[in-house]
Amino acid sequence: MLVEQIWTANAYRNFNYLIACPETGEALAVDPLDHEKCLAAAKAKGWRITQILNTHEHGDHTGGNGPMVAATGAKLLAHAKAKDKIRGIDRGLAAGDVVKIGRTVELECLDTPGHTMSHICLLAHGDRPALFCGDTLFNAGAGNCHNGGHPAELYNTFAAQLAKLPDATLVYPGHDYIANNLRFTLDREPENAKAKAMLPDMERQDPSRALVTTLGLEKENNTFFRLSSPSVLRRLREAFPDLPEHPDPKTVFLKLRELRNKW
Repeated sequence: MLVEQIWTANAYRNFNYLIACPETGEALAVDPLDHEKCLAAAKAKGWRITQILNTHEHGDHTGGNGPMVAATGAKLLAHAKAKDKIRGIDRGLAAGDVVKIGRTVELECLDTPGHTMSHICLLAHGDRPALFCGDTLFNAGAGNCHNGGHPAELYNTFAAQLAKLPDATLVYPGHDYIANNLRFTLDREPENAKAKAMLPDMERQDPSRALVTTLGLEKENNTFFRLSSPSVLRRLREAFPDLPEHPDPKTVFLKLRELRNKW
């Protein structure tokens, strides 16, 4: 599997992706908002875009669909429940479906509600698993639930699916928010050594050559995976004095999401 991460350099700080079969050169474009950059990258690599996948229905992920289809004739894939929200879907996806690219690439679809209720993540298995996670999981952060989502469902996605993936899983998110998310981690857990060590480099990072994290690293620096940290709980109790003495992980997650909404 070949992966090209494309930095759009737009105000929303989007990442687009091309995932290609090394044998055939067939490629899947993930959320190709900047269709021109995606097409240029495919041409430079000698790849042919045959499929487009939208992780979810928001315009900053679907906005390039029309021009991309017009330029390539690619088939459009998205969550089956998004058929009334995304125009022109050729294949509706559900949990466990497989997206095949060329002869060698197979990606498992995960139904990952939370940011929206019709959100798909793609999981590549193998020696080096990889997760293309749209706006569900960010580097050092989690998606918001403002526009058609639900924080309790986001917690369930994190706890029941993402947290159980191998630590070696590469994380390919839909946006570059890592520096600000690390600042939130340190606001919630000031002694987090990993976040503290990473932040200066991430503040200087060129997103066109972005660090690709792993799920193991996320568990070290991402507050939304650190729900039992004594420091996180102590700081959370300062914001929510009525927090139970031993809050359950879901309560902690929801309170953190509430704080992050205003942070």
